[in-house]
Amino acid sequence: MIDMKKAEIINTVVRNFNKGKFQMVKHSPEILVVSGIIGAVAGAVVACKATTKLGDILDDTREQLDVIRAFSADEERCEKHDYTQEDSKKDITIVYAKSGVKIAKLYAPAVIIGGLSIAGILASNNILRKRNVALAAAYATIDKGFKEYRNRVVDRFGKEVDHELRYNIKAKKFEETVVDEKGKEKKVTNTVKVSEGLNEGSDYARLFSKETTLAWNENHDYNMMFLKCQQKYANDRLVATGHLFLNDVYKELGLATTKAGQIVGWTYDDKNPTGDNFVDFGLFQENFEKVGSYTKSILLDFNVDGPILNTMTD
Repeated sequence: MIDMKKAEIINTVVRNFNKGKFQMVKHSPEILVVSGIIGAVAGAVVACKATTKLGDILDDTREQLDVIRAFSADEERCEKHDYTQEDSKKDITIVYAKSGVKIAKLYAPAVIIGGLSIAGILASNNILRKRNVALAAAYATIDKGFKEYRNRVVDRFGKEVDHELRYNIKAKKFEETVVDEKGKEKKVTNTVKVSEGLNEGSDYARLFSKETTLAWNENHDYNMMFLKCQQKYANDRLVATGHLFLNDVYKELGLATTKAGQIVGWTYDDKNPTGDNFVDFGLFQENFEKVGSYTKSILLDFNVDGPILNTMTD
């Protein structure tokens, strides 16, 4: 019984130790940056303290040099002690060398602390860079698998079914008020295909509607013309710059930017394309369900290449 309790205690200690170790590894970039900042401040303080002692070393050096120069200026004493100008130069060099060593020792702690601080910050950046590369690779793998899955769905069931499944589009009945041939209003029940929203679609898809942008117009043809013009402009910009972030497109359409939009986008390389090499807004006219009714809008499902920071050409 006692051995079992000891084993349980040991297992608990080991488990807690491993948890702590994992947390240290997980937050190592933050720890290294904070340590680097603290080290930089500490190095500056140590350097300031060392500077207060620098005057004594310089004064001592100055006194020794004055003695050497005064002695070498006295020809009688130099001749008496067989002290030449070459000896004077050697002594001056020795004084400067000793003073340099003293100054180096004085500032060595500050330099060491500063060097370790810089190393910590650079190590933090290196860890984050490797993690970003790994995340980009993981995203590329998942995105490739998802696109292959969608292609299989399209091949078997068609684009319409794929679209309905992706955006959770269902046929629902709504009561609407219409005007008949005699000009009288009457209520009728219509079956309309609606989507509940974008939660189950692409993370980068957006609704172009009067609720999301000031660029919306009640005329559907005008909206489509505007979006197609913006799509062409985005493609021209992609070819001209070689890259385009999703947030850049959001801004042109008057849509709210996102954190992901700062990272994902498109790259252009006509010789070694890493993506589609063009921008497609994926324009779909959709009805989106509201409480007791629905609203008309245009769904924009952008064909982003994914994170492009590591794939942008120089």
